[in-house]
Amino acid sequence: MDAIPIRPALPECTGCDRCSLSKLCLPLALNTPDMPKLEAVVKRDAPYERGRKVFEQNGAFSSCYVVRSGAVKTSMASERGDEKILGFYLPGEIFGLDGVRGSHSCTAVALERSSICEIPFPTLEGLARELPDLQHHLFKLMSREITGAEELGMLLSKNTADERIVSLLLTLSSRHARRKLSPTSFRLPMPRGDIANFLGLAVETVSRVFTRLQKQELIRLNGRQVELLELTALQNQLKQAARPDEACPGYANASR
Repeated sequence: MDAIPIRPALPECTGCDRCSLSKLCLPLALNTPDMPKLEAVVKRDAPYERGRKVFEQNGAFSSCYVVRSGAVKTSMASERGDEKILGFYLPGEIFGLDGVRGSHSCTAVALERSSICEIPFPTLEGLARELPDLQHHLFKLMSREITGAEELGMLLSKNTADERIVSLLLTLSSRHARRKLSPTSFRLPMPRGDIANFLGLAVETVSRVFTRLQKQELIRLNGRQVELLELTALQNQLKQAARPDEACPGYANASR
């Protein structure tokens, strides 16, 4: 008889002022007396089970969202129906701002059982006009979305599979550090197929690179649990890759 998988426990649904993610989310732009105004507009629905859509590509835009627990991926479908993964969102991160022009340009799906806060954008926009600090923070978030798209383009233009995967691991490391969690030991919320899609690689290539990084004793993998054994070495590997004139002979060819 197959074992019944244990679903991850979700955090208790608390107010913004008591949420452990308040220093990463919209409340960081507010003074304590203004917190109830934001609290009044936030919707907290039942948990999203793995695979449930938060919103769909071309769907009408009405809200932005914050991950409280779990993880969410965004993707875009081509006219032929091919899926291209655009990004992954972790607790404390805001998504859905792609739809401010009227409709969503992508689909958002829960990668695992997730708790998500929904914030109706028209109400948030009105609140932002009343609270300049919140408005400034919203502009910063929108700018971050644009910057993120540009950084993804740069990531996919890198010459080697190793560089792309190391970049992803280091990005996840820094995002966990922002939440005051371990930057060197964390769980990958996405399967290897999603990693391959996001980075423009074959699944087999992702597996080979992970194996190579383990043999180099730079990382340790146990299922989706990853440990960065040599964080500085991984960072230096990317710095060296950015200076091809100083790169070790044969590095590029070995990493494809």
